[in-house]
Amino acid sequence: MIKFYYHPSPNPAKIALFLEEAGLPYEIVPIDTRKGEQFKPEFLAINPNAKTPALTDGDVTIFDSNAILLYLAEKTGQFLPENTPKARGEMLSWLMFVATGIGPYCGQAVHFSRFAPEKIPYAINRYARDAERLWGIIDAQLGKHRYMLGDAYTLIDMSVWGWSTLAQFALGDEAFGKLPNVKRHRDEISARPAAQRAVALKDKFAFKTEFDDEARKFLFPQNAHLAA
Repeated sequence: MIKFYYHPSPNPAKIALFLEEAGLPYEIVPIDTRKGEQFKPEFLAINPNAKTPALTDGDVTIFDSNAILLYLAEKTGQFLPENTPKARGEMLSWLMFVATGIGPYCGQAVHFSRFAPEKIPYAINRYARDAERLWGIIDAQLGKHRYMLGDAYTLIDMSVWGWSTLAQFALGDEAFGKLPNVKRHRDEISARPAAQRAVALKDKFAFKTEFDDEARKFLFPQNAHLAA
C-alpha cells in the first residue's frame, strides 16, 4: 500500500492529483509542518530534507515531489508522453524546469514579500521578477498547446497545476492578467473531479493555519535565532 505523507501546499498537491487521477489506493499520512511534525525522527527517516511530500511504496521511498510524479507515472504507465527519446527529453526538461525554477522562485517570492520579518526591496523584486519571467515561459508553452506537452494531459500538467493554484499568492492578484494561458490551464485542471478530490483532502485533517511564532520557528528554522 502506498503511504502518502501530505500537507496542503503546492508540492503535495501535485501528488494528490496524480493519485486521484490514477485511481491508486493509498493511505494518507498528514504532516503538520506548522507544528513541526516534519522534524519527527520517523518522518526524517523517510525524508531527511524534512519537507512534504514523501511517499513509500513497499520498500521504495521517494521524497521529492517531481521524483514521486515520475515514479508513479512509470509505475502505472499513466500520464506519460509517447515513448520516444524526443518526447522523454521534453518531459524531463519541463519536469526539472518546474522543480528548479517555478517552485523555488515562487517559494522565495512568497517568503520575502509575505513572511520575512524585514521587507528587503532588493530580495522582493529579485524573486518576484524572476518568478514572473519563469511563469511567462510556461504561459508561452501553453499558448502553443492545450497542455504542457501537446494535446495529452500528463504528469507535467499536474506539476504545473500544483503551483499555478497559488500563482496569485506568489505574484499578486493581477498575475493572471499577464498569464492567460496559465489561468486557462489551471481552471481546466481544477474543474476535473480528481483535482477537486485532491483539494478536498485538506478538509479531512485539522492542520494548523495560524502563522504564529511556533509556526515561524518550524517553517524557517534557519532564522529562528533572529527572533531570540
